[in-house]
Amino acid sequence: MNKRRLITSALPYVNNIPHLGNLIQVLSADVFARFCRLRGYETLYVCGTDEYGTATETRAREEGITPQELCTRYFEVHDEIYRWFQISFDKFGRTSTPEHTEITQDIFLKLHKNGYITSHTIEQLYSEASDMFLADRYVRGTCPHCGYEDARGDQCEHCGKLLDPADLINPRSLVDNSTPVMRETEHLYIDLPKILPLLQEWMKDAAARAGWSRNAMQMTNAWIRDGLKERGITRDLKWGIPVPLEGYENKVFYVWFDAPIGYISITATLRDDWESWWKNPDNVELFQFIGKDNIPFHTVIFPCSLLGSGDNWTMLHHMSATEYLNYESGQFSKSRGVGVFGNDARDTGIPADVWRFYLFYNRPESSDFTFTWQDFQEKTNGELIGNLGNLVNRTLTFLTRFYDGKVLPAAITGEFWRPVGAAQAEITAQLEKAHLRDAFRKVFELSSYGNRTFQAAEPWKTRETDPVGTHQLLSDLVYLIRDLAILCSPYIPSTSERICGFLGIQLPDWKALGSAEGITQVGQAAILFEKLEDTRIGELQARFSGTQAERAARDSAEAAASSDAAAASVGAAGEAAAASATVDSHASAKAKEEQAELPLDERFHARVDLRAARITQVDRHPEAEKLYIEIIDVGEEEPRQIVSGLVPHYSEDELLGKTIVLVSNLKPAKLRGEKSQGMLLAASATDAEGQETVEVLFLDDSGDVAPGSPVRLDGLPEPESFPSKLKVDEFFSMPIRVEDHQVLVGGRPLHCNGKPVRTRRVSSGDVG
Repeated sequence: MNKRRLITSALPYVNNIPHLGNLIQVLSADVFARFCRLRGYETLYVCGTDEYGTATETRAREEGITPQELCTRYFEVHDEIYRWFQISFDKFGRTSTPEHTEITQDIFLKLHKNGYITSHTIEQLYSEASDMFLADRYVRGTCPHCGYEDARGDQCEHCGKLLDPADLINPRSLVDNSTPVMRETEHLYIDLPKILPLLQEWMKDAAARAGWSRNAMQMTNAWIRDGLKERGITRDLKWGIPVPLEGYENKVFYVWFDAPIGYISITATLRDDWESWWKNPDNVELFQFIGKDNIPFHTVIFPCSLLGSGDNWTMLHHMSATEYLNYESGQFSKSRGVGVFGNDARDTGIPADVWRFYLFYNRPESSDFTFTWQDFQEKTNGELIGNLGNLVNRTLTFLTRFYDGKVLPAAITGEFWRPVGAAQAEITAQLEKAHLRDAFRKVFELSSYGNRTFQAAEPWKTRETDPVGTHQLLSDLVYLIRDLAILCSPYIPSTSERICGFLGIQLPDWKALGSAEGITQVGQAAILFEKLEDTRIGELQARFSGTQAERAARDSAEAAASSDAAAASVGAAGEAAAASATVDSHASAKAKEEQAELPLDERFHARVDLRAARITQVDRHPEAEKLYIEIIDVGEEEPRQIVSGLVPHYSEDELLGKTIVLVSNLKPAKLRGEKSQGMLLAASATDAEGQETVEVLFLDDSGDVAPGSPVRLDGLPEPESFPSKLKVDEFFSMPIRVEDHQVLVGGRPLHCNGKPVRTRRVSSGDVG
């Protein structure tokens, strides 16, 4: 039977956008799958979004939508990014499917039948008002260590101490603001110590035979050495797979238990014969690509679930676990928005193959690697362009110019070909073991060999003294280029296709390596990639510095500053008006200087004109994925247009018709080519796990608020006037905060129609 390879990459959690560090696993599995197909192996590559769990339920509750709606939104974001990166999934699916529920419940019931499920009673905070047990992140209170009054149930954001919700002083439910009570609840556990003998029997030669990565071996052995413990597999949530056991109908499976089963269920959504892949250990090899933080789930917990079920599962054959990819001077962070994200890479205008090249050339296989823009530039210009691109261009250009593009049969047994054959054999062996970086670098060593051969031969001289020998050399190099296109195709597929196009052929399979047939005429090569210039890299480095929130504020400030450049000229007839304007500007500057000495709340009240505005139209920005263009009614003769970065946080329907708080006197600015006449206000907060919540300040709970209604700080008299063009940097110099769901400036609450402006989801955070 032909070798069959089943390939998976770690399921990305659904409610965020993947950054380059996350993409490493998906891209790695893609390279291996492409290689296996070229080798002629029957190959199946599956992945999908991990959609159940507390984080999804919490985020959906905060946004006022269903978990399914949230998952669908982010599934589409993930799918679009992976398509741009040309990931060749056989199936990119989801875990919120009937197939996933059925297979997960079946594995659980077999574990239960075989005696590997236990139950334990624990105490957990319970909301009597909402009749529900509260997950840790649904509880806040005073930290017992530092006294911070808005600490989360699992960790205090102020002092960083890990907490149990029961440790909080004066705990309160974020669901209904009630005071929760401790209640007993019973949960189910998988008995890993009891399954351990089965795991050890399987592991006797599994890891050594398949060549697991060193970190996978070390971490797995450490878990077993330190002693396996029973692990809870149920939670008191709504969003998840129901537990099919009497007495536990109101509980769902914990996401870590069901998520790896997603590999199986996603296959089942693709193929009716999914068991021929997942219950066929004698004929199928399972390769899994993950980050090192996921190792125990794939080498201990998931295998224990399968072994304990008693079915004849296809078990893990090869584990490829990478170290961390860091960013510049720190770490990539989904929650804080640090680094380059999948959509950012696309928006740079740099082709996907360039990103793929750099990530594979520096894949963190045995140690952490740090992405820097300077190294990105140097490797791209030096290797991708200066090495591979140079060999293709110089060889084909010379051949078409002096030999009409005609290719002679290559003498593959000659001196030139011996090191080529040895290198190709080594590359193939490395790829068979999923050593992707080492294999890729060997490909570029082979390209460098081609360049050295060209340079040493000096064909610009020998074409006169030895035209036949020169023609043969160039023909040999053409077949080397063909082989490089094959070897590169798992890594940079579009580039390989372009090279084959220059050679007038379709991409051959792996067996064509080392052959010298099929090419008789080549065409003129085109430049494969543009050089990355210093100015462009400097711009990108500045653009992607800091967090995404800091970038957005910086972009707004720069846009506002650019509008200052437009100044109206004053003619001779207008000198008097100009003089008057000068006097007025001096008076204005003096007033501003006096206001700067006021307390924060009074200064804000005197400078910032907040108004109610109703959103009447919402459209996607044609040039920016994260931006909406909103048409708003501010009670003026003409509607206004604003631009906001809310695409990752709200759908169009969630904004349309809502009444928001507008900074109405903010200086107009252009954001990616669209005019923005003001800025809506939104609160944001980041939890201990780094998940960001963004909540627009809606006024719809304040009664019938007419567009244009003032939104003012409570207890201060209405100002006589406001500056007509408030600069964005001045606005951000006056912080607005949310404390206990109240929106405050300098401790004074904002009011509209006599009612305080309040948030629902963000209890403590910043407003901007």
